[in-house]
Amino acid sequence: MNIQTIIEKKRDKKELNNEEIKYFVKEYVNGNIQDYHAAALVMAIYLNGMTDKETTILTLEMAKSGEILDLSKIRGTVVDKHSTGGVGDKITLILMPIIASLGIPVAKMSGRGLGFTGGTIDKLESIPGFKTDVAMKKFIANVQNIGISLIGQTANLAPADKKLYALRDAIGCVESMPLIASSVMSKKIAAGAEKIVLDVTVGNGAFMKTEEDAIKLANIMKNIGNLANRETVCVLTNMEEPVGYAVGNSLEVKEAVEALKGNMQEDVKEIVLTIGSYIVKLAGIGNNIEENKSMILENISNGKAYKKFLELVVNQGGDITFIEDLEKFEKAKYILPIISDKSGYVKVLEAERIGRESVALGAGRIRKEDSIDKSVGFILNKKIGSKVERGCILGYVHANDEEKGKLAIEEVKKAYEIVEEKVDMPKYILEII
Repeated sequence: MNIQTIIEKKRDKKELNNEEIKYFVKEYVNGNIQDYHAAALVMAIYLNGMTDKETTILTLEMAKSGEILDLSKIRGTVVDKHSTGGVGDKITLILMPIIASLGIPVAKMSGRGLGFTGGTIDKLESIPGFKTDVAMKKFIANVQNIGISLIGQTANLAPADKKLYALRDAIGCVESMPLIASSVMSKKIAAGAEKIVLDVTVGNGAFMKTEEDAIKLANIMKNIGNLANRETVCVLTNMEEPVGYAVGNSLEVKEAVEALKGNMQEDVKEIVLTIGSYIVKLAGIGNNIEENKSMILENISNGKAYKKFLELVVNQGGDITFIEDLEKFEKAKYILPIISDKSGYVKVLEAERIGRESVALGAGRIRKEDSIDKSVGFILNKKIGSKVERGCILGYVHANDEEKGKLAIEEVKKAYEIVEEKVDMPKYILEII
């Protein structure tokens, strides 16, 4: 068996068998298959797809490529949450401290930015001193001690996914249903959670552009979860526009902190309450979804959720003074207003264009070795359904390069479609699977 034969087989739209997939995963992790060969196979998968059987085998082999985390020492039911990616998606930063404040253990591994979407780990690392590279023993101890730990994917946990994740980003093969499903579920299985809630994003700023594709992806991941004995719920959320008002690493951290203090935009609030209520249900804390939402709101209003976030930051080496005084975060050199050229109502706000522009400013990576500019991004004052007047401020570009900032202004204007007729507010939760 050799990698060239496997590439040719998938190139010719044939189904790979168990042994071929197992060989690829094992040898790629061991360094016996080079990136250029792996890139060729990934491109063939991107173009020709995989059967459900192939996807399931790939997922389980990726999960087994490293250690399977044993969380049995943690008291309570560990429920993991994962998003399939989006623009301005700071839901994990807000939701997981809330969940931990309710007494539900949070042992979560998150990823870095991929393509035009942001990454939770990049955002957390914009807090000075915050350590996301934590040993497994310490990770589990953190959860036992304070009920929450948010870290990056370790080298020993689904290492095949870690390598493929970066490779997919670098060669423009992110938007592949089998590769997204296997990436998400291999991490979740290896990370040891007993139950899983998936935020499957849908729309312009998501990898799944249509609800039909999102439902198909959700069902693939749910079936993989069932095969791995992990009860899985998928919540389909709207990603036609960015989530919340901030796009960019430290900007999103600041928005998350404000949300934990109760200052939440409606889309963020609805997504947090819906996903959170299903996590509470799977954890065995409450079966009534509406009552679970009330529990979440109570722990925001009484300050317990915010306090838990502070504990998380301190426990992982972050400088708590930046959370207590958000003005301490480093600001971009140029903060430029985006002025509306017309009056009316916002009908469209292209999330993908915003995401790609944030990457161009430096908030994401074009190459896998690129560093992140933590202070750049966007603050969007007007979203779908908003009334605007000619000359009003649609939002602000935060840039450290003036020319890039000016170019970003024009691109963001193109992301907006403003019409004369009144536009209804969008639906944020599309379906529960």
